[in-house]
Amino acid sequence: MTLQATPLNSAHRAAGAKMVDFGGWDMPVNYGSQIEEHHAVRTDAGMFDVSHMCVVDLEGANVRAFLRGLLANNVDKLQVPGKALYSAMLNPEGGVIDDLIVYFFREDWFRLVVNAGTAEKDVAWMRQQNDATNSGLTITPRRDGLTDTTNAIALVAVQGPNARAKVWEVLPQTKAASEAMKPFNVVIVPDTAFGEAMVARTGYTGEDGFEIGVPATQVEALWNALIAAGVKPAGLGARDTLRLEAGMNLYGQDMDDSVNPLDAGLGWTIDLVSERDFIGKAALQAKGQNAQFVGLILREKGGILRAHQKVIAASGEGSEKFGEITSGTFSPSMQQAIALARVPMDVQVGDTVHVEIRDKKLAASVVKLPFVRNGKVLAV
Repeated sequence: MTLQATPLNSAHRAAGAKMVDFGGWDMPVNYGSQIEEHHAVRTDAGMFDVSHMCVVDLEGANVRAFLRGLLANNVDKLQVPGKALYSAMLNPEGGVIDDLIVYFFREDWFRLVVNAGTAEKDVAWMRQQNDATNSGLTITPRRDGLTDTTNAIALVAVQGPNARAKVWEVLPQTKAASEAMKPFNVVIVPDTAFGEAMVARTGYTGEDGFEIGVPATQVEALWNALIAAGVKPAGLGARDTLRLEAGMNLYGQDMDDSVNPLDAGLGWTIDLVSERDFIGKAALQAKGQNAQFVGLILREKGGILRAHQKVIAASGEGSEKFGEITSGTFSPSMQQAIALARVPMDVQVGDTVHVEIRDKKLAASVVKLPFVRNGKVLAV
């Protein structure tokens, strides 16, 4: 099978990155030291190639009404151009088709950024709903392979306490528009050295920073300029430890189209209060929440917490249906094994549970998420 490649593939290889198959994409897992890349984001500035993700433009007079019915979060929260919203897109059974960010630019133009592995499925679903509702929208994916290269937008995430300052060194034309911008806002600057730039104050690491979209033909020049400004390239390995420390879900691991988002810690993104209807709402109302999403810290030596390990009560009772780890790793910031897990509703923060690791049952503490945010360890 031929792997898909982002416009930065040759730059990764030239830098000596270790490349892996990531959902059909040829992506860098690290450039030498995953730990150094992790700490660069927590203490200074690191950057990730996220061009495998897909920008999708939705345009037309009925786009807001269409998104009211398509997304579980309420786009009516977006009343000021430049605001952004995190949401799930659900199937009729209430499962998560994808999690995404939606940006509001004009009443006839909203932009979504969706996950890499679900992009084709997502666009097909949007087009199906567009036809079913006679919304008359133009739905345009802006990623290589789904559009021509001249129309493609490549994405780079620059994250860390010094990320914004270093971006302004490279993109000085964006500073005036983005300096006072609060998190979950976005601006488009038409004329930079790298073409039109979308600069969003969003990210997937628990640190401040920007996610930047530029024409795919310009992204390698932007990447090299950021390196020259002292931004450290980081791969999928650091991206995973950072997002897990930040308590952020990974699609396909912590939730998917078979998972109730209320059981995946996404209740805050689901608007069940307003009268607005959306795909999957009736199913969620019927099912309700049946589990909770928590953090675990391993308290005994002898293993690392990993996805699909069984979580059992400290007493051992009811272990056959107690809980399961969805994501786990060794935290570079905490120097402890941590995990995200789905457990029963009666489990409380501070409880001790056991995790089955090979032939051992090791004690772990239930903690409130996130583990780490803005360089500070919050869970102990």
